[in-house]
Parts: sequence; structure tokens; C-alpha cells
Amino acid sequence: MTAVLTEKNGAVRPPVRPGGPQPPARRRTGRERAFDDVPRWQIYLPLGLYLLFTLIPFYWMLLFALRPAGSTALVPWPMTGEHFAKVWNERSFAVFFQNSMIVGVATLIATTLVALAGGYALARFDFRIKGAFMLALLCSQFIPGALMLVPLFEIFRNLQMINSLWSVVIAETVFQLPLSIILISGFIKNVPVSLEEAAWVDGCSRFTAFRAVVLPLLRPGLIAVGSFAFVHSWNHFLFALMFLSEQDKQTIPVGLNTLIGADSVDLGALAAGGVIAAVPVVIVFAFIQKWLVTGFSAGAVKG
Repeated sequence: MTAVLTEKNGAVRPPVRPGGPQPPARRRTGRERAFDDVPRWQIYLPLGLYLLFTLIPFYWMLLFALRPAGSTALVPWPMTGEHFAKVWNERSFAVFFQNSMIVGVATLIATTLVALAGGYALARFDFRIKGAFMLALLCSQFIPGALMLVPLFEIFRNLQMINSLWSVVIAETVFQLPLSIILISGFIKNVPVSLEEAAWVDGCSRFTAFRAVVLPLLRPGLIAVGSFAFVHSWNHFLFALMFLSEQDKQTIPVGLNTLIGADSVDLGALAAGGVIAAVPVVIVFAFIQKWLVTGFSAGAVKG
């Protein structure tokens, strides 16, 4: 039995017979030849320099966090954990970490749920102001958060939400929603409507069809949107500084700012606090990196 092989451009290659003449090999395109002819050192050298440039600040932070106070060694040996103990116990970083985790997780859940509903509406329904609404979402990305501090502060003051973590969660969610809705909408457009229609024929409601058919296919997009919302709310300094004045309600970015005094800076404690702040973000990206690029690229494709 002979098999018919098909080229990428649709041309049919003749079947290969055992012992017979072999068909000519496919000619490489100019782009493939150009990539194969590039020496590997021309690829690895720039990447290595960029990696070195990126990792040096992290090494410098670890150096100050792990070496004893007063040491000038370029290698953190002997290592010490005094700076971590100081910021965690004496500077209330345990409370800051807990508050940041609450804000980050709550923002992740709220942003994902609202963006999922809004993205589905934009992807599956047609209404009169749909184009204007999409334009408004895009234009909202050009508004700096600092311009909205005074109106938001007045709103939260009237609602008696100042010094409440929920004020930061609401503000972070509002500023994350436009981009999240656009990404989720683009991702849902890539899911064929025929899949939902088949579920409707089988007796499923719209919500049941969405939950059973569409939602499992949106996992890369949801992970991308949720992780972006978590990291942004974890690192954001301005909203927490303006809406939270009590020390037991502050987050890690504000806590790091308290380590910078008017006359001196405790570099060891500041570096240890930076390491504590960076660990959750590194863990999140280590687990979701394969989904992150897929989710953002798929959500950016025009349906």
C-alpha cells in the first residue's frame, strides 16, 4: 500500500515505492536558509548579555539581603537571615504580605469574573453602541490612574470605605477591566459558535452550554488575564498609599516605602523586603508561563 503525501502548499507528491527513485526534497525558502545560516553565537550572545543585564539587579538585591550588616563582600558568605527576620517581625511585613495577598486574590477573582461576562457579551451579541463601547474601553487605557485619585477618594470616603482593603480591590479591578474584557472577548471569538449551538440543540441553556463547552477552552485566556490582574495589584503602590492610612491595612509596596527614612536607608532590610515582595510574582510566572503567551496572543487575534 502506498501513501500519498501532501506538501504544505497543497501540492500532491508522488507515492514512494520501496527501492524506487526517491522524490526530490522540498526546497527551503529564503527565510529558512537565512535562519539556518546564522551562526549560533550571534543568537546566544545577545540573549546572554540581555539575561546578564536582567539578573544583575536581582543578584544585587539578594546580596544585600543575605550578607551581614556592614559587609562589603561581593559574595553573600556567610549568609544571614537577620534582615528577613527584622522586616518580617519588627517591620510588620507579615501583615503587609497578608494584606497584599488578599488584595491580589480578590482582584484576580473579581477581574476574571466581570471580564468573562463582558467579554462574552461583546463576542456573542450585537447591539447598537457596541463599537462605541469598544472604543471607550480602548481610550480608557490612556487615562493615568493618578488622574482618578481625587474622584475615587471622594467616592470611597462617601461610602465609608477609606482604610478598607475593598477600596483598593475595587479601584484595581476597575482599572484592569478594559484590557481584560478586550482580551477575553478576542479569545471567545476564536471559539466556534457551532459548538454552543450543538449544545443548545441537545437541550442545554446558554449558561450551561457556556460552562460545559466554551469555558474549558478559555483556560489560557483566563490564566493570562487573572495573572496580569494579580501581579498588577500586587505591585501597585498608588492606590494603597492613598486609600489606606492605617499601618495594619497597608500592603507590601507601601511597607517598602516605610523602610526609606529621611536621613538613612536600611539597605539590608529594604533588599529583604524586596525579595519577599518578588517571591510570589516569580512563583506565579513560573507556573503559568506556558499559558501566558498563549492567552495574550489568542486574545489579541481579531475574530
